[in-house]
Amino acid sequence: MHNKSWLWFAAGLLVIGTLGAAQGPQFGQPLAGLPPDVLALFEAGQEEFEAAADVGKGLGPVFNDVSCVACHSNPKVGGDSNITETRFGRITKGAFDPMTERGGSLLQVRGVDPGRGCGPEIVPPEATIIAKRKTTSLFGLGLVDNVPDTTFLDIARAQQARTPEVAGQPSIVKDVTSGRHRLGRFGWKAQVATLMTFAADAYLNEMGITSPTFPKKNLPNGDASRLEQCNGLKSDPEDNGDAVAAFTDFMMFLAPPPRGPITAQVTAGQAVFDQIGCASCHVRALTTGPNAIAALDRVRFEPFSDFLLHDMGSLGDSIEQGAAGGRQMRTAPLWGLRVRTTYLHDGRASSVEAAILAHDGQGRGAMREYTHLDDAGKRALRAFLQSL
Repeated sequence: MHNKSWLWFAAGLLVIGTLGAAQGPQFGQPLAGLPPDVLALFEAGQEEFEAAADVGKGLGPVFNDVSCVACHSNPKVGGDSNITETRFGRITKGAFDPMTERGGSLLQVRGVDPGRGCGPEIVPPEATIIAKRKTTSLFGLGLVDNVPDTTFLDIARAQQARTPEVAGQPSIVKDVTSGRHRLGRFGWKAQVATLMTFAADAYLNEMGITSPTFPKKNLPNGDASRLEQCNGLKSDPEDNGDAVAAFTDFMMFLAPPPRGPITAQVTAGQAVFDQIGCASCHVRALTTGPNAIAALDRVRFEPFSDFLLHDMGSLGDSIEQGAAGGRQMRTAPLWGLRVRTTYLHDGRASSVEAAILAHDGQGRGAMREYTHLDDAGKRALRAFLQSL
C-alpha cells in the first residue's frame, strides 16, 4: 500500500490546540444520565464488587483472589490489570482436552486451607498446553451486552462478502443463565454471551463462590476427596443470586473509557489504521438495541472491535472454549488502550508496536502493512491508538 503524501503532511502538522472528546464520565464512573434508582443499583454493585469475601461468604476452597477489584483496578475500579491467570489442557486423540477431571482448564492459585488439601491447585504434569490470560477491562460492557446478536451476525456476513480472508466467526454459545443459544461476546474466546453469566462465572471460578447459575463447587485439581477435607465449606449455593445481580448491575452501568485528546496526528493515524486493514476486525462503532434505560437505549459507542472470533495463527493460545478453536481469539476491544501497560491476551507485549508485530493468522496482513509504513505513518498510527 502506497503512502499518501497528504496523510504524512497532516501527521506532521504543528498542532496549536487539541480537539478533546466531549466531556463525559471518566474511568470508573457510571454512565451519564442514570435515574436515581438505577444509579443506586450501580453504587450497590460497586460496593459488592470491591468487598472482600471470606470462607463465611463461601470463598474457596480454591480461588484466585478475594474480590473482583483485586484484579480490575487500572486505572480505576472496573479496569484491567497486569495480573494473568493460567489455563491448561492437552491434546487427546487429536482433540483438545480441558482436563476437567484434574481441575482444568482454569488454574486456581490459592486455597482456603492448603494444610488440609484445600488448594492451591497445580498444573498437572500430563498437561501439554499451558497458557496465560490477562485480566480484561470491564468499562462499557453494559453497552456491549445490549448490542443485538443480529448486529454481530451482520458484521460477520459483511466481512465474508468484502474481505473473506479476514472474516470473523460468530461465537454461538449456550447462555447458562437463560438457557438460550446466544452470540458470545465476553472473554478472550467470546465464550460468554451475557453479563449475568459473566458475573456468575467469575464469582465461581475466581473466588470459588457458588450461585444458582453455577451451584457446584470447583474441586481442588478435580479431587472430590480434597473437597471433603475442607471443613466448614458449604455445599449449597453460597450466593442466592443477589451478589451476582449486583456485580452485573455494576458492570452494566459502568461507563466506557473516555477518549483522549484528538490531534491532527491522531486523525491522520486513524486514516492509517483504516488503510492498512486494522479496521476490518477492530470495527469502530456499534449501536445498542432498544432499552427502557435511556443510557443504554440505541446508543452509538466506539469499542473498536467486532467481538468475533478470528484465526490468529501463532498468536492463538491453543485453548478451546465455547465455540472457539485453539488458534481463534476474540478481537480485543481497543478502547481504553492508552491506560494499559501490557498488551495481547497474555500480556507478553510491553508496547503497542510489539503487540502489532505479534499479529499472525488473519491479522498478519495488517501487521505486514504496518511494517511497510514510513516513520511518520507509524508515529501517526501509534498516536491514534494512544488516544483510545
